[in-house]
Amino acid sequence: MQLKKNELKNLPLSTHLLELRRRLLVWLSGTLLVFLILFTWRGEALMQLVTAPVRQLGIAFIYVNLAEALSAQMKVALLAAVLLTLPLFAWQAWEFIRPALYEEERRYARKLALVVLVLFATGVSFGYGVVFLAAISFFVYSGQGFATPMLSISAYVSFLVGFILPFGLAFELPVVCYILGKAGLVSVQALAAARRYVILLIFIVAAILTPPDVLSQIMMALPLLALYELSILVLRTCEYQTRLPAK
Repeated sequence: MQLKKNELKNLPLSTHLLELRRRLLVWLSGTLLVFLILFTWRGEALMQLVTAPVRQLGIAFIYVNLAEALSAQMKVALLAAVLLTLPLFAWQAWEFIRPALYEEERRYARKLALVVLVLFATGVSFGYGVVFLAAISFFVYSGQGFATPMLSISAYVSFLVGFILPFGLAFELPVVCYILGKAGLVSVQALAAARRYVILLIFIVAAILTPPDVLSQIMMALPLLALYELSILVLRTCEYQTRLPAK
């Protein structure tokens, strides 16, 4: 039975927590199912896909522990399962908060959720297709002439995960700034005035989120700077629209 918004206010906190747990269990169950399917039937294909950039350079992978190759394959399958079930997570989150919203707020939230998913997918794609591949080529070629690359499959997978997930999260910067702006916590003037401090903060965040090398940090910082400028543009557009006279 669908409850009305005023009826939700009278529900105890435990009811909301139980509903939240149920929604999370649905998403986790879906993620587990997709993980088992990928790991069982497509595990080797996924490993071929993620290791292709290094194998194309003529470098073979090694593993030094008996379970290392298996654990790396499980990590890749789990990462793929999480990414593939993000729409399910968004749907469950939407179904949890939808009863508490008015119709106008629901239309607004649906558009915002779509933007969040698109930005995350764009960040993950950019992190893998541009930054990660460029970093692999840079590191391999920088060691030529004095060292022979012997890459551990587990370390490589951890390196990959450490690249693409932070990029997906970092690309949500315009959404964060937009929400803070709509809540009245930040303004265009404040963001513009804090630009020099934000640049420093972005490079610090990039140094924390990426592996410890200058190339990775710069290649994350530059898109973040562009996204920050985009955030200012979005807020400026929103402020302009709110000043327009109602028809």
